[in-house]
Amino acid sequence: MEEEGEQLVLKQEADIFIVTPIYKESDHSESEPNCDHLLSYNSPEPESQDQKESEHVQTGSTRYAEPKKRRPHSNKTDNCPVTESQCKTDISEKSLKCDTCGKTFQYKYRLTKHLRVHTGEKPYSCSTCGKRFSQLIHVKSHMAIHTGEKPYSCSSCGRRFTKKSTLDHHERIHTGEKPYSCSTCGKGFSQMIHLKTHMRIHTGEKPYSCETCGKCFSDSSAFRVHVRIHTGEKPYSCIACGKSFRHMINLKTHMRIHTGEKPYSCTTCGKGFSRKSGLETHVRIHTDEKPYCCNTCGKRCSQMIHLKNHIRIHTGEKPYSCNTCGKSFSQLINLKTHMRIHTGEKPYSCTICGKEFCALSAFNRHMRIHTDDKPHCCSTCGKRFRDQSTFKKHMTIHTGEKPYSCITCGKRFGHKPTMERHQRSHTGEKLHSCSTCGKGFSQMINLKIHMRIHTGEKPHCKQANYSKG
Repeated sequence: MEEEGEQLVLKQEADIFIVTPIYKESDHSESEPNCDHLLSYNSPEPESQDQKESEHVQTGSTRYAEPKKRRPHSNKTDNCPVTESQCKTDISEKSLKCDTCGKTFQYKYRLTKHLRVHTGEKPYSCSTCGKRFSQLIHVKSHMAIHTGEKPYSCSSCGRRFTKKSTLDHHERIHTGEKPYSCSTCGKGFSQMIHLKTHMRIHTGEKPYSCETCGKCFSDSSAFRVHVRIHTGEKPYSCIACGKSFRHMINLKTHMRIHTGEKPYSCTTCGKGFSRKSGLETHVRIHTDEKPYCCNTCGKRCSQMIHLKNHIRIHTGEKPYSCNTCGKSFSQLINLKTHMRIHTGEKPYSCTICGKEFCALSAFNRHMRIHTDDKPHCCSTCGKRFRDQSTFKKHMTIHTGEKPYSCITCGKRFGHKPTMERHQRSHTGEKLHSCSTCGKGFSQMINLKIHMRIHTGEKPHCKQANYSKG
């Protein structure tokens, strides 16, 4: 019995360790420690796997001492300088402090886990792929990737998850619960991480910085996507055509080309769109909204791309060049249309007369010949026109406007083609040549008149009737 008693006492002693966050050890090592220096094995915090793992990891902190064997102390409180209730309160207080960041903890195993944030220690590794983790619970969650196990199921939609926390976040989609709210603007969020990211809008904090160009970001996901610009990484690939993308959202949008899905529809006319931005642009047709304004002439546009194209009128920029003839264009669509002159492609065909066109605008104008549609009407004289360019030319008759001027002599013209013909008188350029004799002309009308010499055509000749006197 005595031997069993001694073994029990030794076990109790081994389970007691000293924590000295503030106080130095007493010179009298045999004296009993104060109550607020003791954390015993029967701590009120329930034991977990993380507590077990803390027994095998060296933390390196000077805020706590290793477990020491102590003599059994009396249960009496006579040697304790404070009351029993005060002892319990002191034990429950956060007394373990991290030397690096100053954060305090109530339990040793929590401090042990926290210190790995600073040391980068990852003592647990996956036996399948070798990936390392700082906590054992993270290894268990990771293993589900290899096993395919998804033990947590959503009661609303049946979707399964590997982690309970992920399921909890997902269920808020169905319930609409947003337990985290911004103290500045009141906006609610379903996840704490989203609130933390949102708060940076108010604080201006941008903790993620690109090492290549120095650009800073408040959101880690936006930062990762940005880095792919420099690395060229495109991790998301289309299984239908193989095209790759930097963003998952771009891949999802691209897939609608193959599926034909158009989830965004106009409430006014019912037209469907595969992209939300396409719908937003379309709606401006009905609202006549033109939010983009030219700083030079004040013209407003419904789309930013239209404004950029318009500004090139003022700057004279023509960034798109034909590889065949070198002609430059301010818009890519104009270059593509021009290339069909060289290739002979005419993708637009009239279903009524069979005439083919290389440009969609020319095809649309042609179709109005059959329909007699004249959508452009002059508000001054009421005359109607099939195409807008002819309508604009007509309007200069009433306004007297002459927006085109010769860069050589300054003479002004109401129509651009008229100005171009005039400029050839200075340059001597003769674009039109006779296929019979080779003679050149600056204007097509002069070539047509010349051709009559070879054909003998006399369209303006009238037979004279003479009366005898």
